[in-house]
Amino acid sequence: MTTVLAFLFTLGVLIIVHEWGHYRVAKACDVKVLRFSIGFGRALWRRQSGETEWVLGALPLGGYVKMLDEREGEVAEHERHRAFNRKPLLQRAAIVAAGPVANLLLAVLLYATSYWIGTDEPRALLSAPAVGTLAEHAGLASGDWVRALAVDGQDWDEVASLSDLRWQITRAVLSGQDVRLKVTDAQGRGQRELRLALASLAATDADAAVMKRIGIGAPYAEPVLGQVVPTGPADRAGLKTNDRVLSVDGRAIPDAATLRALIRASGADANPVAQTWLVSRGGEQLSLQVTPMRMSEHNQQFGRIEAMVGGAVQMDLVQHGALDGLQRAGTRTWETGWLSLRMLGRMLIGEASLKNLSGPLTIADYAGQSVQLGLAYYLGFLAVVSISLGMLNLLPLPMLDGGHLLYYLVEGVMGRPIPDIWIERLQRGGLVLILTMMSLALYNDVARLIGLH
Repeated sequence: MTTVLAFLFTLGVLIIVHEWGHYRVAKACDVKVLRFSIGFGRALWRRQSGETEWVLGALPLGGYVKMLDEREGEVAEHERHRAFNRKPLLQRAAIVAAGPVANLLLAVLLYATSYWIGTDEPRALLSAPAVGTLAEHAGLASGDWVRALAVDGQDWDEVASLSDLRWQITRAVLSGQDVRLKVTDAQGRGQRELRLALASLAATDADAAVMKRIGIGAPYAEPVLGQVVPTGPADRAGLKTNDRVLSVDGRAIPDAATLRALIRASGADANPVAQTWLVSRGGEQLSLQVTPMRMSEHNQQFGRIEAMVGGAVQMDLVQHGALDGLQRAGTRTWETGWLSLRMLGRMLIGEASLKNLSGPLTIADYAGQSVQLGLAYYLGFLAVVSISLGMLNLLPLPMLDGGHLLYYLVEGVMGRPIPDIWIERLQRGGLVLILTMMSLALYNDVARLIGLH
């Protein structure tokens, strides 16, 4: 229920803000607004206020602002000056652009509020990178604390958290640039500088596979055991809560992520074999034989020992002041919007995987998760979706705001509007394309749920 309510609230807020942008600029340009509708289909609620009818539709997957327009019906002589189609080109363009702009301004406000509230984030304290990854080649090791990052040719930026590190790396991947890292040990001593050769990836995507090749994984946690499930593999092997794992089959275990990877990898075989664990308990070292159980989920096989693996992750409160938070919010909105636009463009021309396209099921899932994490996390999530909605609507596709802006650009260059017959044909083609994108996004959602992606 929390997921459903969070999803509906997310859609409601973003749609209202988007359509409110159109509405307010239309009123400022003295265009008569006939209807302001949230949702489509049968009206669940309606109210007439002045010259505008306010409507709540049964299908909450969008909305619209209906304006007086001679192309859609007869307009009385005394009201023709208030018809949308009679307004100057710049005013029509401003009305159309106001919806996406409203979403981007909302994102700035949401990000700023999230920064002002503050969030508890995992410190950029790293687990051991996998063998062969860029992080391993760069010299990163378990327990390294990344303090600052600089993209080639740019100034150093402080790394506030692990999520901040991942975000800055994502930006660098998509721009095809290497980054330099200032790294210390877990106590902040022994600073050194390393280079992460991201340009060598030649990546057009920043998906999970690319991030895995980079090797910035889970935050550092001590390789100790938490609660042990009775009669499970860990319990049968004699493992206890607070046991510290020193090695598995002679391989030193520097952190919990390494231990979890070895446990999961044991399930690749049909019959997992026993592992020799050296653990420290109460000042003594014990050698135990542990045989993980084989599990299968989403067509993947992995091992499990039925015990919590890993100590507490070091968390820091990331919070910013009024002006700093607002500045960071503006920068984050711009960067996220630009990356979203680049990703959408790459998907349209085939340079990026269409698997990145997400639909309502993924949004609903993330909405529910972020609500459970707290207000600041949910506001950040809402900002991301608001940016995505704004940038999607700016794409130069018929049926979208960006398509109408393209019409006006052509009109401005040619000195006359595009003929209605061509607009009608373009709208039909745009509808087919948008329905195709929606279907693909829904397919991706279902594929993620059943483990195909």
